[in-house]
Amino acid sequence: MKVAKMKIWVDADACPVVIKEILFRAAERTGVQLTLVANQAVRIPKSRFIELLQVSSGFDVADNEIVKRLSTGDLVITGDIPLAAEAIEKGAYALNPRGELYSADNIRARLNMRDFMDTLRASGIHTGGPPTLNQSDRKYFADQLDKLLTRHTHGG
Repeated sequence: MKVAKMKIWVDADACPVVIKEILFRAAERTGVQLTLVANQAVRIPKSRFIELLQVSSGFDVADNEIVKRLSTGDLVITGDIPLAAEAIEKGAYALNPRGELYSADNIRARLNMRDFMDTLRASGIHTGGPPTLNQSDRKYFADQLDKLLTRHTHGG
């Protein structure tokens, strides 16, 4: 039985450009199909492995499109914790732009923390945003991506 090759789906509206560039190089190097899903135009290189799926704007339109098209074993690149949870539920992998692999073991805690922070913000407490993506974040993301791709594109 032939196993379907992993595809990578990117929640592209919020994905940092440097992370997209790492993904573009990985798609070219490995031949993995990379689809950026966004509700605005995103620049992508000419490649038979890279495509842009532009969806209409609106709350969670891109997320819903990714979930609809996902297959077991695919990889979703997102910082959106509810989207990561849905991907895991469908048997996919979810990696955030800082290289953290979401899993069935840690996603519930991430959802709870997200809800807690939403509650704080709703009550007027300023929680600040995430720190800027730095060089070590980029390297960690690239390393985690490589591990996943090596494991899942070489049958290992």
